[in-house]
Amino acid sequence: MSDSNKQGMLYLCATPIGNLSDITERVLETLKSVDLIAAEDTRNSIRLLNHFDIKVPLVSYHEHNKYDRAKELIEKMRRGADIALITDAGTPVISDPGEVITNMCHEAAITVTSLPGPCALITALSLSGLDARRFVFEGFLPPDKKERKKVLERLSDETRTIILYEAPHHLQSTLRELAEALCNRQVAVCRELTKKFEEVKRMTLFEAKEYYEQNEPRGEYVLVLSGRSEEELDNERIEQYREKDINEHMAEYEQKGLDHKEAMKQVAKDRGVSRREIYKMLLEEK
Repeated sequence: MSDSNKQGMLYLCATPIGNLSDITERVLETLKSVDLIAAEDTRNSIRLLNHFDIKVPLVSYHEHNKYDRAKELIEKMRRGADIALITDAGTPVISDPGEVITNMCHEAAITVTSLPGPCALITALSLSGLDARRFVFEGFLPPDKKERKKVLERLSDETRTIILYEAPHHLQSTLRELAEALCNRQVAVCRELTKKFEEVKRMTLFEAKEYYEQNEPRGEYVLVLSGRSEEELDNERIEQYREKDINEHMAEYEQKGLDHKEAMKQVAKDRGVSRREIYKMLLEEK
């Protein structure tokens, strides 16, 4: 509870992404003991709070009021109030405006703590069966066409596993764009995670595109896509270098200050051949 002689703090509380049993005891204890709960959608969150008989006052904190409301909440914490931040489902800050108030709290020297729990991207990754050692989370692809194109171009050479969120009414168009930009990668299409109709479909992007053109998408989706192989990228780079004029290739490195011998060594590495072969090619050019 608030204490006029003590500064309050912000609690980032992870809430269930579907199954209400996934909430932690620590989150429940915290939600019952704080002075105020800030929620992305109060209409959605009130159902969760009512289910667990939590009577703490609720205030909205969402994309359209995140700066002004953050200032108000920080002032309350300065006066001693403890505040919990929850999102519609899952962990605050992840694809969520909570990053704004979290950053502002750090700048204002207000303590922030995170209470771990459900997170859709991690749940989907663990279910996918794809490489989980290295991954990149892109959230929802940007709606702006130019920005979206840039992101897709960047992802086309991404070697890490890629995780995306998508709404059902955009899934078909997103799969078409992904198939065009990333070609026929493996994808795990995960829907309704932790809920009654949870489903994980493993297929190629081309197969996914065709399937969802014939079957109406329903529920919230997480897409987990395999990264491009390092070997494939290396082979592409080597082919590009091999198409380059050998003298121009050498000149690039010599202009950077490498002596003739070191330049040959680097050119040989670029082209995936021995230095002796580069020497032979240079002689032939003469």
